[in-house]
Amino acid sequence: MATTKIEWTESTWNPVTGCTKISTGCKFCYAEVMARRLKAMGQEKYKKGFALTLHPDTLHEPYTWKKPKMIFVNSMSDLFHKDIPIDYIQGVFKVIKDNPQHVFQVLTKRADVLRYYDSEGLLEWPHNLWMGVTVENSDLVDRIENLRNTGARVKFLSCEPLLSSLPNMNLQNMDWVIVGGESGRTPRSMKEEWVIDIKEQCQKANVAFYFKQWGGTNKKKAGRILKGQIYDDMPILNY
Repeated sequence: MATTKIEWTESTWNPVTGCTKISTGCKFCYAEVMARRLKAMGQEKYKKGFALTLHPDTLHEPYTWKKPKMIFVNSMSDLFHKDIPIDYIQGVFKVIKDNPQHVFQVLTKRADVLRYYDSEGLLEWPHNLWMGVTVENSDLVDRIENLRNTGARVKFLSCEPLLSSLPNMNLQNMDWVIVGGESGRTPRSMKEEWVIDIKEQCQKANVAFYFKQWGGTNKKKAGRILKGQIYDDMPILNY
């Protein structure tokens, strides 16, 4: 487990590292940049850089964490990459189920793979797993439907980097929406009206809304205040 600066979680756990680009949101992948940096620093886990790599030796780690945490799984990869064997994914799910003291957050851009495995009965959903999909522009809203049709108890959307408006989303059975602008050296812009529209859709659907950042070349300076307010709602759940 590693601490993280990601605002909507507390720690990260990476039983897989590395990935391949699949959609427009991947263009300036922060994980790819970080993996290359860690490789240059001589980190053994990243000796292959950003090539997809399984780390079965990390599967025991959550069993040693006693204090309850909110843990983002695979911040440096995508658990539903087509080249990750289903039995490995099932192994990760088992670890999550065996450690109910924690909340584990899984986020994928490969909602079609997620839906396929679920429809085939290959996923046993732990009570403490939050499942999310990334929806960065209006061409990818089908990912929401794929997520909705899974057996995940808690479902969320990450609209980051938000690259277009997302009007009239169907947020039925969604629990949480995260919105954020792109950061880095050459970030693509995000319009305030896109964010406000998503916030209003969440309010109408009674879905928790979390505004993570404006982004830009200096995301810290840009901050995360929207219309004079910080929005950091989380799903309210009865465990």
